[in-house]
Amino acid sequence: MINIVLFQPEIGPNTGNIIRSCFVANLKLHIIKPTAFDLEPKHLKRPAAGILLSDINHEIHNSWDEFSNKYGRNNLFFITRYGQKLYTDVDFGNEISVQKEIFLVFGRESTGIPINILRKNKEKCLRIPMVANARSLNLANTVVIVAYEIHRQRNFHKLSHFEVQKGKNYLDKN
Repeated sequence: MINIVLFQPEIGPNTGNIIRSCFVANLKLHIIKPTAFDLEPKHLKRPAAGILLSDINHEIHNSWDEFSNKYGRNNLFFITRYGQKLYTDVDFGNEISVQKEIFLVFGRESTGIPINILRKNKEKCLRIPMVANARSLNLANTVVIVAYEIHRQRNFHKLSHFEVQKGKNYLDKN
């Protein structure tokens, strides 16, 4: 299972988009409080295109300590502009990795993941390449980029490889 961990998210529409992405890509979402917005559906529904937090596999954690006490020894990766390795440098598709849960930790929109957490996990800090004068990508886009790279390496395991709702051969129909 690929787990998306949002450390104290600040922008409701970003989280709404991430909820939709979690639904579509079969990802589990972890939200670490405090959040800068209410987690009620009215604050998240439109960006999530009708997908509610209750529609996806998720957990809400009251603090980083609560989350790390429960999952801290697992396969955590921190997505940050300070990472020295690219997110594509990690082999998430190997036999051992596929059987493990992967946790992708993303920071606040304004300040990222706290430096004390990053320093303790320096070897697990990954970055997405971008132009030198850019500070960061949008959080929701970043989540999708990294999650789909892991899915790609795993041959999109448990995701449909063709259109199901209108049928695999929809384009061939009159």
